[in-house]
Amino acid sequence: MAMTVHVDIVSAERQIFSGLVELLVVTGELGELGILANHTPLLTAICPGRIKVITQGGVEELFYVSGGLLEVQPHCVTVLADTIERAADLDEAAVLAASREAKAMLENLDAKISQSEVMAEIARAAAQAQLIKQLRRER
Repeated sequence: MAMTVHVDIVSAERQIFSGLVELLVVTGELGELGILANHTPLLTAICPGRIKVITQGGVEELFYVSGGLLEVQPHCVTVLADTIERAADLDEAAVLAASREAKAMLENLDAKISQSEVMAEIARAAAQAQLIKQLRRER
């Protein structure tokens, strides 16, 4: 049996996952990280995108995270997400609509919203769309 580590994935609104995992894959500031049991302690910012969890027993679960922090301790890993959703719960039509709306806002910037906020929304929608495509390929 593979070694496991306890992982909690939470946001300000809710806890979306808590359990023993064989592997956690998340994208940090400097690239993709694979976290296994007995990983060196670590604290890093998380980039928007996918989180992959391989649970005890080998079941894969995917999540979308908009950003946040990853804390790795010897026996516990915590993902504190800005926002988090199960990948299977993402609504493709809503993601595409948000992307179109953000691109339209970029063309018509005004004092109410900054270019960086619009670019962040475009990046968020692109990361969600990529995750939806990945799920579709795996089915």
